[in-house]
Amino acid sequence: MEIKSVALIGIGAVGCLFGARINDYLGREHVQVIADGQRLLRYRQDGVYLNGKRIDFDYTDNPRVADLIIIATKNLQLGEAIQAIKPAVGEHTAIMSLLNGTESEHILAEAYGEEKIIYSFAVGLSSMHDGNKIHYESDGRIVFGENDNRISERILAIRKLFEEAHITCKVPENIHLEMWKKFMLNTAFNTLSAIIWGGYGDFDNEPTRQLVRMASDEVILVANAEGVPLTREMVEDNIAAIAGLDKNGMTSMLQDMAAGRKTENDWFCGTVVRLGAKHRIPTPVCGTLSLLVQGCEAARARAAAGRTRAV
Repeated sequence: MEIKSVALIGIGAVGCLFGARINDYLGREHVQVIADGQRLLRYRQDGVYLNGKRIDFDYTDNPRVADLIIIATKNLQLGEAIQAIKPAVGEHTAIMSLLNGTESEHILAEAYGEEKIIYSFAVGLSSMHDGNKIHYESDGRIVFGENDNRISERILAIRKLFEEAHITCKVPENIHLEMWKKFMLNTAFNTLSAIIWGGYGDFDNEPTRQLVRMASDEVILVANAEGVPLTREMVEDNIAAIAGLDKNGMTSMLQDMAAGRKTENDWFCGTVVRLGAKHRIPTPVCGTLSLLVQGCEAARARAAAGRTRAV
């Protein structure tokens, strides 16, 4: 098996970087970026720039069937993406979601069948996204695998594609455990960064790290109830991973907050609260953090409305 064609939807910081490398390797004629309406017109006119270089993607609202579809939108756009990729889904198409959280694969499986879904996520990418300009310092890696963790022919084919396109990747022994480790990292660090308005370097102090541990403890409880063996040692691994990033780097949630975009709060702390209710596990820390993010979003929206009136 060989991956000869790729369709991509979502060319923000994650999608643009990995898409650009696949575009360089396979060639523009074998890589499609799916978009529609004003977004399609904007992409064709203004393009996207990665570290100052314009990327020559083939933009389309009528995609051809592809061997691999990569979804790199935000969770808020997943419903639209599911509809937009439909023409690109063929009998043997594999669908890979790089969305944050633990839910997108299940939603995609309901739409297209479990047999088409690759479980995956991106981690370690340090970038800034400003309009159609993306700058990255660290390109991170894609972690992926089958639902049952077997090394299938398509897993080998996707790994070969990524390696030859110079995309760092990993096929772990247990993809679900790795996804939940990333989810725990996102829930604690993304959420707190948006509240304290802090970059990666602002997690170097012990009070903030204690908040990370408190939120992560609740993730561990709900993960264990879901059958995923997260441990406290993995929290310390996440803290060490963040400490190794550019201290001036910003989480995606903080970038969303600063740009006035809706955050993925509902897919981080919101998920922990919902799973806690499902398993009758108290989640007061994540519940409080979720409300604080909602409060920050509301205050930001009121401030923006005030500036508009003042003009």
